[in-house]
Amino acid sequence: MTRPLPDPHTALGYRRDGRPIYPILGASSADPSNDDATLTLSQKQLNTLLAREKDQGGRAAVRALVEKLGFSSNTDLTDFVTRQRQTEQDQLTETQRREQDLTTRENAIAAREAQAAAREREASRRAVLAREGSTGEDLDDALTLLRIPDDADDATVSTAVHELKTRRPELFTATGPGSGQPPAAPGGAPASVPPPRPGSTDRKPGSAGIEMARRRGLIPPAQ
Repeated sequence: MTRPLPDPHTALGYRRDGRPIYPILGASSADPSNDDATLTLSQKQLNTLLAREKDQGGRAAVRALVEKLGFSSNTDLTDFVTRQRQTEQDQLTETQRREQDLTTRENAIAAREAQAAAREREASRRAVLAREGSTGEDLDDALTLLRIPDDADDATVSTAVHELKTRRPELFTATGPGSGQPPAAPGGAPASVPPPRPGSTDRKPGSAGIEMARRRGLIPPAQ
């Protein structure tokens, strides 16, 4: 005859400190109360178990990936990725250097072309100012006062020069094709008549040669 089990919630007695003594369940593997037994875990213990399972599963996934890629270990895969990244960085640096060199050369060519255009533009405007009678320092000053755009055409430059000549005639004092004055001949004589030679007024033709022969003693002095 089977002996009935005591009620697990009924105290069998009490300890000296007053705590109740309950019957121990699950003492036998055949005890049906074993089916009702539950495992109680704290939240910390549960988190630890989950993290352990996740870590083990992650390592297994990594090992499977490494083997699938043909590497024997994680270290080999890490070294390969590091070398690939370094190669890409070196190639990028070389490309950037070439692009920088190309940009530098293009800028230098553009600067030389701009300087050549500026010299040509200045020479052309100096020629127009010189035709109007501006020379020397006056030409430099006139060029500075000739404020026109760099891309001005010949007609605009000519108009600006004439306007400057009207405002500042003192800068166009020299004679020239556009000055309106014929060039003066040396000695104040008309341009079409050669100036008289110094000391030749009222002298007979050949008198200069006779005087020179007398000074050299070739003929006797005049009486």
